[in-house]
Amino acid sequence: MTADAPSTSKPQDFRRSAARLLRAMGPDRRLLVLCLALSVVSVALTVSVPMILGHATDLIVWGAAGDGVDFGRVGRVLAVAAVLVVISASCAFARGRLAQDIGQRTAYRLREQASAKLTVLPLSYLDRRPRGDLVSRLTNDVDNIALTLQQLLTKIAVSLLSVVGVLGMMLWLSPLLTLIAVASLPVVAVVTRWLGRRSQPEFTEQWRATGELGAHVEEMFTGHEQVLLFGRGEDAQRIFDQRNHGVFEAAHRAQFLSGIIQPATAFLGHLTFVAVAVVGGLRVASGAMTVGEIQAFITYTLQFNNPLTQAAALVGIVQSGVASAERVFELVDADEQTPDPREPQRLPEASGKVEFEEVSFRYEPDEPLIENLDLVVAPQETVAIVGATGAGKTTLVNLLLRFYEPTSGRITLDGIDTRNLSRAELRHHIGMVLQDTWLFEGTIAANIAYGRDGATHEEIVAAATAARAGHFIRTLPDGYDTLLDENGANLSAGERQLLTIARAFLTKPSILVLDEATSSVDTRTEVLIQHAMADLRTDRTSFVIAHRLSTIRDADTILVMEQGRIVERGRHEELLATGGAYTRLYAAQFAQPATQPA
Repeated sequence: MTADAPSTSKPQDFRRSAARLLRAMGPDRRLLVLCLALSVVSVALTVSVPMILGHATDLIVWGAAGDGVDFGRVGRVLAVAAVLVVISASCAFARGRLAQDIGQRTAYRLREQASAKLTVLPLSYLDRRPRGDLVSRLTNDVDNIALTLQQLLTKIAVSLLSVVGVLGMMLWLSPLLTLIAVASLPVVAVVTRWLGRRSQPEFTEQWRATGELGAHVEEMFTGHEQVLLFGRGEDAQRIFDQRNHGVFEAAHRAQFLSGIIQPATAFLGHLTFVAVAVVGGLRVASGAMTVGEIQAFITYTLQFNNPLTQAAALVGIVQSGVASAERVFELVDADEQTPDPREPQRLPEASGKVEFEEVSFRYEPDEPLIENLDLVVAPQETVAIVGATGAGKTTLVNLLLRFYEPTSGRITLDGIDTRNLSRAELRHHIGMVLQDTWLFEGTIAANIAYGRDGATHEEIVAAATAARAGHFIRTLPDGYDTLLDENGANLSAGERQLLTIARAFLTKPSILVLDEATSSVDTRTEVLIQHAMADLRTDRTSFVIAHRLSTIRDADTILVMEQGRIVERGRHEELLATGGAYTRLYAAQFAQPATQPA
């Protein structure tokens, strides 16, 4: 799946995003003012040096033609120029450090905003975008923004100030030569604008393709064993090559178009320099200007063209940075989940009674996933949910957890509409053991205590013991202080499952959501998991997403779902006796006559 990318081919989109990126530096306005002040001082000193050197040249020329060169005076003039150069360089160094700091601070804030946004986005947003693309926005795109801002403050701002300062000095020396020097500016502006507008969409495509490549890499590393097991290494490499080539092509097109700007600008600058040198030589010959003045003016011509050429070369960097900013802003501006009520109801203790009243849910108006679902689950009842893939099993529990909001109808917990509770309050009463275990890099104890702040070591050990995980933890060299690799990679699948069950025990929820996941573990561990889950369900309302019907025979109620509707409900024996949808599912799993009892 490809992440939706906003169109950035329109110039007004570029301008809005660029302006917003500049506003993002607002919290560092004091540093910005200081950075600008240092730039002004550095540029002013740099601009004054050619005039001083020109004066030194005139002293030498006049002295050679008269009573001799006053080398002492020339030395003093050159010393002043040297001091100004040192001060200018010091200001430039300080400005560069400040620009780097401002860029990193802005990137830090953008990354914080984007990360915070992820916690309030609806699950539907995350479901429709590859995880690798989101990671790319928070890493690659934000890093690119930081680089762009540093270049903006150190080079582009200085280039603009230099052009203004140099232009003033050129006008003071010779308006005629100044007119010749700036004659190429309209052509430079037209060429830069034309190429810039055509390269901007390519930069947007480059970063979109980079996000897709990151998503594929994450997918392949996550399922590396399966890729090798099924001999799909060549296919994975082929897809990688295609997406890598897509990044290369987009980057090549973007850099090619933006790369034309600098040589075109430099070529026009050289033509201007030749014209200034010829006309300037004639003016010196006629006595209208001194040798020192024409030397200074030629130096200013170079200083005038260099910032323009440099700024033109940075157009691509700015366009790339704005393209990255648009991707980050698209994430930051995404619609958030429905906010919690301002004054939510409290539910300190929950008995676990759950009701779905005429609940419907759909992603799109013409794509219903749940339709008019009615369900009453009594406290401490175990409800198993079965059905084919896409029947709505997971959607139902996601609605209960308020990962999704019903399109219509309502869901209540102990008679209270779940939308009147804060999400934290609601989820405090619900524990989950999912098919895909999630563990983080940290100790086993920290992973078990993840869902409950302030849990004591004794409580953690008790939860692990209840989950049948205590034995294998004690056999580890560091016991509960054993450090886990990413997602618990140094544990077996069954051991990871037992830790997630221990985590659920520790939270002491009133309601459980259990997703069976014992197909990839050994028989002994599977028995431990089944016993642990059975103990976990004791005296709790439980929703079991069932994949193997043999594990739910003792459920109080079995819901058979098809296309978002409950088509059958009842106990195991009752449903088998009807010869309906559940019977067909059972027969398909066990390959036996549909009416044969279990």
